[in-house]
Amino acid sequence: MTSAFFDYPRAAAFGRVVPKTKIYERTGASAALKDLFVTQVDQIIWKFKLAPETINLAATRAVSEIQVFGISLRTSKLDEEVLRSIDRAIPFPLLFELTWSGKRKAVAAFKRPNEADTTKWVVSEYFTTDWMPNDATRQPLPIALNLGGLYDAILMTMMPTFQAAGEDIQTCVKRMEAIRAKTREAERIKAHLSREKQFNKRVTINAELRAVKLELERLNAGEVSDAETSK
Repeated sequence: MTSAFFDYPRAAAFGRVVPKTKIYERTGASAALKDLFVTQVDQIIWKFKLAPETINLAATRAVSEIQVFGISLRTSKLDEEVLRSIDRAIPFPLLFELTWSGKRKAVAAFKRPNEADTTKWVVSEYFTTDWMPNDATRQPLPIALNLGGLYDAILMTMMPTFQAAGEDIQTCVKRMEAIRAKTREAERIKAHLSREKQFNKRVTINAELRAVKLELERLNAGEVSDAETSK
């Protein structure tokens, strides 16, 4: 499997510390969110700016630049709302590299302009790699014709399953989100089944579980319904 950690060009290095207060100001952070930043985040560094002038790839309508943020953590866990608040504060697609205790992991959501209001962004669920040693070898950047293609290729390295033939990144992300939702639904049904003692009700719950499992098989095979695509 391709690593989600890449050897970004030196010309793209940015290396600026991002004060947490700037994120608070741009997002109107609540006291609870500020507490997450204080307890979970040590430092945020704007590490790389991938733009036409730094990596010689043309911008696209949806991706004019890609920013790479490094976040050093105080704990092994980071609440997704912290990442989501940074995504809300920065009007570009973001890639996050988290570091903690000599290890690192990559995290990102698929981020695209809102079709109804291009000043706003639509942010998917987050995809993440496993933790790996901080000194593990980085890979060359994927070959791409433009920044949009590069962004899609990098995100695909974080996806938990394959990209189906002819499937664009947006459809693939919707399928991944549907898989997660169906997996959560299956777990809820299993928990319900384990508590239920009446035979007739167990038969009904088992039928529900089989239907959800079949749907998961379909999604994992690369199929997405028209209803899911239109969401």
